[in-house]
Amino acid sequence: MPERLTEMLMDTWTPLIILWITVLPSIYMAPMNQSQVLPSGSSTGLKRLNEEQRVLHRSKRGWVWNQMFVLEEFSGPEPILVGRLHTDLDPGSSKIKYILSGDGAGTIFVINDKTGDIHAMKRLDREEKAEYTLTAQAVDRDTNQPLEPPSEFIIKVQDINDNAPEFVEGPYHATVPEMSVVGTFVTKVTATDADDPVYGNSAKLVYSILEGQPYFSIEPHTAIIKTALPNMDREAKEEYFVVIQAKDMGGHMGGLSGTTTVTITLSDVNDNPPKFAQSLYHFSVMEDVALGEPIGRVKANDLDIGENAKSSYDIIEGDGMDVFEITTDAQTQDGIIRVRKPLDFETKKSYTLKVEAANIHLDPRFLSGGPFKDTATVKIVVEDADEPPVFSSPTYLLEVHENAALNSVLGQVTAHDPDVSSSPIRFSIDRHTDLERQFNINAEDGKITLATPLDRETSTWHNITIVATETRNHSQVSRVPVAIKVLDVNDNAPEFASEHEAFLCENGKPGQVIQIVSAVDKDDPKNGHYFLYSLLPEMVNNPNFTIKKNEDNTLSILAKHSGFSRQKQEVYLLPIVISDSGTPPMSSTGTLTIRVCGCSSDGIVQSCNVEAYVLPIGLSMGALIAILACIILLLVIVVLFVTLRRHKNEPLIIKDDEDVRENIIRYDDEGGGEEDTEAFDIATLQNPDGINGFLPRKDIKPDLQFMPRQGLAPVPNGVDVDEFINVRLHEADNDPTAPPYDSIQIYGYEGKGSAAGSLSSLESSTSDSDQNFDYLSEWGPRFKRLGELYSVGESDKET
Repeated sequence: MPERLTEMLMDTWTPLIILWITVLPSIYMAPMNQSQVLPSGSSTGLKRLNEEQRVLHRSKRGWVWNQMFVLEEFSGPEPILVGRLHTDLDPGSSKIKYILSGDGAGTIFVINDKTGDIHAMKRLDREEKAEYTLTAQAVDRDTNQPLEPPSEFIIKVQDINDNAPEFVEGPYHATVPEMSVVGTFVTKVTATDADDPVYGNSAKLVYSILEGQPYFSIEPHTAIIKTALPNMDREAKEEYFVVIQAKDMGGHMGGLSGTTTVTITLSDVNDNPPKFAQSLYHFSVMEDVALGEPIGRVKANDLDIGENAKSSYDIIEGDGMDVFEITTDAQTQDGIIRVRKPLDFETKKSYTLKVEAANIHLDPRFLSGGPFKDTATVKIVVEDADEPPVFSSPTYLLEVHENAALNSVLGQVTAHDPDVSSSPIRFSIDRHTDLERQFNINAEDGKITLATPLDRETSTWHNITIVATETRNHSQVSRVPVAIKVLDVNDNAPEFASEHEAFLCENGKPGQVIQIVSAVDKDDPKNGHYFLYSLLPEMVNNPNFTIKKNEDNTLSILAKHSGFSRQKQEVYLLPIVISDSGTPPMSSTGTLTIRVCGCSSDGIVQSCNVEAYVLPIGLSMGALIAILACIILLLVIVVLFVTLRRHKNEPLIIKDDEDVRENIIRYDDEGGGEEDTEAFDIATLQNPDGINGFLPRKDIKPDLQFMPRQGLAPVPNGVDVDEFINVRLHEADNDPTAPPYDSIQIYGYEGKGSAAGSLSSLESSTSDSDQNFDYLSEWGPRFKRLGELYSVGESDKET
């Protein structure tokens, strides 16, 4: 205890002792050495002294003082004396004035201008500012003239232990694997102390554990946390809460301290094997369960987590290893047992399996602890189900000749009920697969018979579906596909592949091939087609032509002689008999038409008609046809031109000055629109010249004999205009002499707001002779036609 107190006193009073040693000797020794100190700031005094003594001396600094120190956080009743400034030029007559400037001058530090004493006026904090740089100068009190150049000095703030250690990055979280050995590194913590790390022990930290023992330990100076207890098991305790303390002053009494927390979590390792919850499992399954369907789950628990808890399941023993399979559920880590092959209650009613669960990821460090696997027994009972009928084959293939007799048996399908009760089976054909009802089946024994004739050339294959149904339970149904192949019989005679017409040149040579013909047969023999060609018996000694069989199953027609003439005979008919090699053989007769033609020297056919002989020499038929076509075209053009000119010069309707065939009716009354029926006599709308007859048309010839209609009596005023117009419209529609072109029917309907305005000439300021109707062509084709009619009428008047 006395040694500790002495050390604390030394730490506290060392700055004061240093200040006293460094400052006070300068203050009190300055007068004693005044005769030896020259006023370095006075050049006049130095010059005078040199002139009197004529002795050279080394210049001394006028200030007699050193670096100053002041304790931080000092709070006495009076300002603390930091130090005193003194110059060699101060004789003690109070004629010198001390001035202080720089950091904190006048506020933090104040100087007595007479004595040079410097006092600290405020409490200082080294952590805020560690030192102050100031400038001192001695001036003449009367003249304020500097006696020496200014001198710079530093006041350092001495540290005291006033800051506790802090863990800036806390609280901490760390992880260490479970079952780690003692001394395994966990993490490192760091504390900071704002005190001066150079001066004293204020910033010298020592670390210790307040909570968390005996599981963990910490290095006192490096703050490294390590495990202190072996075989810590995560499954027993996963998380630990550790409190760390950092204390300054080297950890001695009186030092300040700070704490932080470290949450340490044990990470998992694979140190536990999987374990089945029970050693025996029982499951039952219906025999008609679908393949791949799950029938049960087993579970092997593992105390580990994550990847270390993953297990794989296998069937290692049992009588159902090929019937069942087991897979792992990635989400729940369950073993799912599924059906791999169909089950049959009548064949086997139960199965026994041995299932193994083993860890996937193993840790070599813990393999010595035992096998990381476990086994369990699974018993599966198959239960009986009402199953549908089972066919003896999954598919059936039947063959039948196309000439098979009706009701003949093509084949038979069989099926049975696999259940113990063994229900009778009835067979039927799915008519959706036999729309033409070509086949029948015996419902009792499953024999398939032919219902309609077959033709291989129409359809070679027939695919039908046979349905088997239990008589005791009609919901139990099975289906099987049956493919029926129609076999070929020789029932089609061969014939020419196409209608052949041969051309024989008049200048041809004997033995020249006229035509090569081929034959086709709808039948399909196994060894392919082989045709025999021959002439009719009465044509065997044909003097003009002969035939020759080729190796490619075709026939060549040859000429026996030359000198064929179109004038003598233009066309020859050659019947040819074609036979196949089937059983029985089939044959047909085809006639080849051979036409005699005129050919060029190189054998190119030019003409095959007899009329070619009467044509002028050097002029072909094609040239004559072209000339004739040109003449006809010119005649057509001339006729069209004359017709158009005639139609253009003559009006289409025979009319005089007052007749326009009901196309335009003139009346000297403006009218008041369709609402006004009293302003004019409706009888004026009638054509006066057409009452007792009709006007002939020059442009058309009526197909029907027109019967002149009876003239209409004058209509009294006040008649319904709509009814009158409808009657006239009906008569015009049924009149065969009505114009086939667009015409204008004026019925006194001008209406209101017409875009064309009024068509009456009553308001015109000009006479009919001065009227110009060309503007009507701008209103459209109908008004253009109206303008032409008016223009024709005006021209007739002038004429």
